[in-house]
Amino acid sequence: MKILMFGRGVIATVYGWALEQAGHEVEFYVRPGRAAAHGDAVDLDLLDARRRVLGERVALSWPARYREDLVPDHDYDLIVLSVQHYQLAEAAAALAPYVGNATVLVFGNIWVEPWTAVEALPAGQVAWGAPQAGGGFDEDGVLRGLLLPSVVFGTFGTPPTERELAVRRVFRESGFRLKEQPDFRGWLWVHFAVGAGVQSQGLRRGSLAQLVGATGDLREALLTTRELLPLLRARGVDLRRHRGSVLLYRAPTWLTAPVFAWALTHVALARATFANHADPEAEEPRAVCRDTLAEARRLGVPVPRLEAAEPGFARQAQG
Repeated sequence: MKILMFGRGVIATVYGWALEQAGHEVEFYVRPGRAAAHGDAVDLDLLDARRRVLGERVALSWPARYREDLVPDHDYDLIVLSVQHYQLAEAAAALAPYVGNATVLVFGNIWVEPWTAVEALPAGQVAWGAPQAGGGFDEDGVLRGLLLPSVVFGTFGTPPTERELAVRRVFRESGFRLKEQPDFRGWLWVHFAVGAGVQSQGLRRGSLAQLVGATGDLREALLTTRELLPLLRARGVDLRRHRGSVLLYRAPTWLTAPVFAWALTHVALARATFANHADPEAEEPRAVCRDTLAEARRLGVPVPRLEAAEPGFARQAQG
């Protein structure tokens, strides 16, 4: 399959590499002038957990192919649209005239109504998923990240279309286990709120990486997330359909916080999930927290712990 990754962010790069390793033809669509700036290769330092329980380290310089223009009659089969949640509507509108006959996989965080965010795209050509990977580029331009063995795909109460099934096959054949979420809107919003609860406490310390082993801060993160569950109910999420996702945040923190801290210190995959997010100027965690707090205020849902953490995310990141 010929695949176009929209942008060359962390998620696009990690999954672009994985898909190319499985035999697919992968290119990155970047802004004019960015191809030269990115160079001929991207340095990767990944913990790949698709084949080994504890993960397998992958360190290499991967040649990546870029293009700075796009025409409607291209021959891509799949376009992967993975951008920050606050960029999604703009990116979808920019991509819409050039979709052609490709399927567009919307692959990331969403806090608004999903179809509203991508209303510019042809609905019959959209598939929905969420990455299970993360990381960041360090000061030397090395992408240090984690690739978990599963990928989440979702629908909105209807069976997957043939296009959606084809996208799932691509990822399955690339070594990923698939997780299906029939209430994908609810799952996305739960995932977003959990991110806000945890990231708010990371930002109090500087970044998510600072929470590794910090039992007290992790307890606050768990309690902050617990306070956001009524917000999800107020938005219409049926939490009974997402018991597994919220169980950790309902359990007693005297038990969960020490276990959480121990896991982040001693389990490589858990540690990498947090340790690779060390940039104190990253904008995405701030935007997640700001948008969650704004929605709580709009709906009149009290979230005192998130409000107390607001000084850590009120300002936009520099640069």
